Amino acid sequence: MKTYDVIALGELLIDFTQNGLSEQGNGLFEANPGGAPCNVLSMLNNLGKKTAFIGKVGNDQFGRTLKKSLEELGIGTDNLMMDDEVHTTLALVHTFEDGDRDFSFYRNPGADMMLRADELKEDLLQDTRLFHFGTLSMTHDGVKAATVKAVTAAKAAGAMISFDPNLREPLWDSLDHAKEEVRWGLGQCDILKISDNEIQWLTGRDDFTEGVEAIREEFPIPLILVSMGKDGSRAYYEDRFVEVAPFLQENTIETTGAGDTFCACIINYILDHGLTNLTDEQLREMLTFANAAASIITTRKGALRVMPTFDEVQSYLSTNTSSRMEGNTTRRKVTMELFDKVNELAKSAATKTGEVLEDTRLKTQIMNDEKSIRELQAKIGAFYYKKFAAGEAVEEEVAEFCTAISVHLANIEQKKASLSSGKSE
Repeated sequence: MKTYDVIALGELLIDFTQNGLSEQGNGLFEANPGGAPCNVLSMLNNLGKKTAFIGKVGNDQFGRTLKKSLEELGIGTDNLMMDDEVHTTLALVHTFEDGDRDFSFYRNPGADMMLRADELKEDLLQDTRLFHFGTLSMTHDGVKAATVKAVTAAKAAGAMISFDPNLREPLWDSLDHAKEEVRWGLGQCDILKISDNEIQWLTGRDDFTEGVEAIREEFPIPLILVSMGKDGSRAYYEDRFVEVAPFLQENTIETTGAGDTFCACIINYILDHGLTNLTDEQLREMLTFANAAASIITTRKGALRVMPTFDEVQSYLSTNTSSRMEGNTTRRKVTMELFDKVNELAKSAATKTGEVLEDTRLKTQIMNDEKSIRELQAKIGAFYYKKFAAGEAVEEEVAEFCTAISVHLANIEQKKASLSSGKSE
């Protein structure tokens, strides 16, 4: 029996988040404890999991504040090191009108990148069910060596490995170097959480499914989660994927920590249910809870100290799920009506074609229209219905097919009219 459910290694820092303006009109910044790995641990603690953190902060005011924050949250700090010479890493978070954000880091150097491999407590790494890491602990050689040693020790002890690239471009000497380290992480993990922009950057594919397939050609990762912001999230598992819509907030303040909250909920679900024989219903349940939790955190300043509790997420779900279901029911009805309309139009086209084909003068033109209609109908049957069954919105595409088929039907009617008037098209 392992003592810890999850141990994470990486950055623990101060996020300075803008919180209003001074009387002179200057931005006021609030010092929020942060860092992606610790955000994940904080949410996991709220879900009842026992966690610990491995990393380094400066032995300064900010570093002591961060250590106290972890202790108050119940996150283990036995392997949190304090650096007497290098200050705690700082990040300024610039928030845009839509809640998205940009980061400016004060980390040249920062204490988090000074962690050494010989400072790791290996007995801690052998005592966890899952080990989580990102790439900010891989930007420099010393901390990269510590990360590699930690992952290796955890895997050797039978722990599952989860990985979130969490790309922060300004912290890398080059994006080629970043890609190299991300690829190393892909080769270690059982669970990958990756954002929409990261998968496009990494694979060069705009289509997320193609991107996942490209990753899996080289790295057989059992579970890949793609977070898509306002478009929701996907879980790619075995030879299939499930997509769940987001819970959009009217009162979003900022998105800091949303991805970490989502990631923590995924890890929590896998710890409770395992990584084998997951059904589509379970994947959908997992994504729905994670999307809801991520939505809640966007209404709060900071992340680490304000993660939602299990009860808060459940309450939010109970309040919002009924309206979502009503919307989904309406959408399904509209889409099914469109599918029926396509089939009726195609049947009508076959009848009209049969009537006209007796006249060989129009045979070639009519056959071209008929072929186009069959192709449009086949596309819906083979592709869009599958997407619809997976919960994706396809109304607009199907409606376009209806319009296209109607155009071909109008062409047939026009040819029939010309035939009856004795004119050949």
